[in-house]
Amino acid sequence: MSGSIHLDRISQADIERARTRFPTAFATPWPQRTLHIAIAVTTVAWLGYLHWLFDFGKIFAGIGKLWVIVGLMVNWSEFATWDHVEILQSMLETVTMAFLGTLLASIVAMPLGFLGARNVIPGTAMRFLTRRLFDVFRGLDQLIWALVFVRAMGLGPIAGILAIFVADTGVLAKLYSEAIEHAERGQMDGVRAAGAAKLMTLRLGVLPQVLPVMLSQALYQLESNSREATILGLVGAGGIGLRLSERIQINAWDQVAYIIMLILATVAAIDFVSRRIRTRLIAGR
Repeated sequence: MSGSIHLDRISQADIERARTRFPTAFATPWPQRTLHIAIAVTTVAWLGYLHWLFDFGKIFAGIGKLWVIVGLMVNWSEFATWDHVEILQSMLETVTMAFLGTLLASIVAMPLGFLGARNVIPGTAMRFLTRRLFDVFRGLDQLIWALVFVRAMGLGPIAGILAIFVADTGVLAKLYSEAIEHAERGQMDGVRAAGAAKLMTLRLGVLPQVLPVMLSQALYQLESNSREATILGLVGAGGIGLRLSERIQINAWDQVAYIIMLILATVAAIDFVSRRIRTRLIAGR
């Protein structure tokens, strides 16, 4: 038809001419404009309220002090007089605390993981109670557990080890139970067909499948705990965190920087070794 409009022949110039002749047809509908204005006003009001509540101006006021602290942190002129033995012993204490806490949690979490697996414990009530026990252990952060154990056991690494142990037991037990539930039934059926009892079926048909996964997850937790153990020391659980807190309190910022660098180097080394081991476990070598 001669009067028909071919949409494929409309050019950008035609659109611009139409926009000039009929600007209202191309304008944003008023409900949408009203909504945009309301969102903008609400956002500005909310930011203003936050500024009044938290006084963000303190950030700019504290920048000058921050540069002073940075200057003190890079001044290591008295490096030779620092108590390096105490600092290194505390760093070793932190690594040991993370290792022992993770090791104990891995050992205890293994039987709990079997008790929480659907293909091992078919009873709903038993499995439900076991899973809720996992939630109790992992529901609280390690820092809270550390505060509890510091009050009960006193200052020192024992409180940190127990805090890591309790929190990681819930985490690893849940991960272990999920790995067990995803184990292939073929190996279990083969071992059971050979006349093996229930316990031996789990030992020979399930554990070889999930053991590399369990070790990999435990190593990953060790990486995380090597960092968390430093924080636990700040609340009195011993280790390098306690030394860091002491130096901060006396404004020994040069030693604070040294301790931070030591922590970063130690955590990086643990991450590197753990990653290599986990890669080999996942690859089946």
